[in-house]
Amino acid sequence: MEITASLVKELRERTGAGMMECKKALSETAGNIDAAAEALRKSGLAKADKKADRVAAEGRIAAAQSDSVAVLVEINSETDFVAKDDNFLRFTDVVAQTALASGAADADALKAAKVESGETIEETRAAVISKVGENVQIRRLVRVESANNVAAYVHGGRIGVLVELKGGDADLARGLAMHVAAMNPPYNKASDVPTDFVEKEKEIELAKMSEKDKSKPADILEKIISGKMSKIVNEVTLYGQPYVLDTDKTVEAVLKAAGAEVIGFQRLAVGEGIEKVVEDYAAEVMKQAGLA
Repeated sequence: MEITASLVKELRERTGAGMMECKKALSETAGNIDAAAEALRKSGLAKADKKADRVAAEGRIAAAQSDSVAVLVEINSETDFVAKDDNFLRFTDVVAQTALASGAADADALKAAKVESGETIEETRAAVISKVGENVQIRRLVRVESANNVAAYVHGGRIGVLVELKGGDADLARGLAMHVAAMNPPYNKASDVPTDFVEKEKEIELAKMSEKDKSKPADILEKIISGKMSKIVNEVTLYGQPYVLDTDKTVEAVLKAAGAEVIGFQRLAVGEGIEKVVEDYAAEVMKQAGLA
């Protein structure tokens, strides 16, 4: 069967593979476009397997939200260059929307979910790897499903936050999500701070005190330490921090005025916890050109 330009074009549009790859696949399958598409998918999976051990610590946080559900997904690439590539960005949007619609509870479950074309997320990921030439990984997925106010906020594609707010309104929920993105509080309320953290900080504050202060009466010393601990707890809790949109008030004061309560929040930052490999620009360019 003759491999026409229109047939190659159709396969390229269907799979996103390069022209020569499409022509070769069609030649090997006697012009059967379905078989050629399947061959290209298998080829993409093979390429993905070869790149799987490369460190992917760049990427993007993508969000999707409906009335009562919101999701954040961290999708990683090897370089910031690819993290800005249109193919990668389209893929991350598809991943987020599929995560929302499928109800997947984690990244592993999401990989088996199907996109509109009928392919799985994992198959789509392999195709993206073929296009961008880098390891691409779906690392984390978090979701909130609630009748309360739920806000999803992504800052610069690199930090994403979900906030569940009981009471208040959508604007307050979004403002709080922005606050969590900016200030990264480890805990929600004072009651959420672990006892061992408090005790350790108390030991440190006592060790920092002068002998003169340590010699003060026990009740006075306790007040000093309590004041210091109160300040530390405020610094590490959402409720205790000054609200970024109105720094004259604490988040707790803003919530009290609105008759609202933060049930919980989740925050993802691209690449946190991944040991990054330092590469020079020349090496990165060579990688993009397929020479490394």
